[in-house]
Amino acid sequence: MEIWKLLVLFLCAFLGGLTIFFVKSDKSQLLKLILSFSGAYLFAITVLHLIPEAYSGPDHEQIGIFILIGFLLQIFLEQFSEGVEHGHIHRHHETKAFPYGIMISLCLHAFLEGMPLAADQHNALIFGISLHHIPAAFALSSILVQNQFDRKSIIFYVAIFAVMAPLGFCLSYGISNGSIGGIEAYFNKMMGIVIGIFLHISTTILFESSVDHKVSRKKMLAVLLGIAVALIGFYSSGTGSGHHH
Repeated sequence: MEIWKLLVLFLCAFLGGLTIFFVKSDKSQLLKLILSFSGAYLFAITVLHLIPEAYSGPDHEQIGIFILIGFLLQIFLEQFSEGVEHGHIHRHHETKAFPYGIMISLCLHAFLEGMPLAADQHNALIFGISLHHIPAAFALSSILVQNQFDRKSIIFYVAIFAVMAPLGFCLSYGISNGSIGGIEAYFNKMMGIVIGIFLHISTTILFESSVDHKVSRKKMLAVLLGIAVALIGFYSSGTGSGHHH
């Protein structure tokens, strides 16, 4: 169990959420580029690593069903999260109400995203997921700011969100090692669900942030960079040369 992974996951989301206190001007352009990069990276990692690994395990003929379940689950979660997990910030009515739907679905989402990390020998996923949680945490904290929560409450809720992916990682680590009841047989199916979620999020990030499906030059560069980084990791890990761990 690598402690540094838990720290990277936690700190990226936590500090991403806290930047709301330091960012006075609108940094949405930078956030959009980080989003495009992490969306492309997540998509490439899913296609290069996760899908082949899920299909090479037992019960692989059923994996597609679980990928579809994950895809649909993400559509369902977004009914409550309002797309915050891809950095969407909708102007909310200035109320003191707590956005339960957003918080719960975001936490569930981050928890599920932490799961594939147990199978991530090449550390390819850790950075994609961590990067992707920065704009999500930022969007969450900005909604809380809009809803007039005080600084302490915002830090508290951002910390809860930030701890979810490490928790998912710990749970799936226990499952894949067989130390948590005999669930290791289900590990691939759970991975299928996570793949479905990743496919939905990464494609949503890539498609919906463009106006009229035209992609700006900067965004195109961010997308190509995300895919390039994933490919470099893929080939340098030896997976691309036909070697299987």
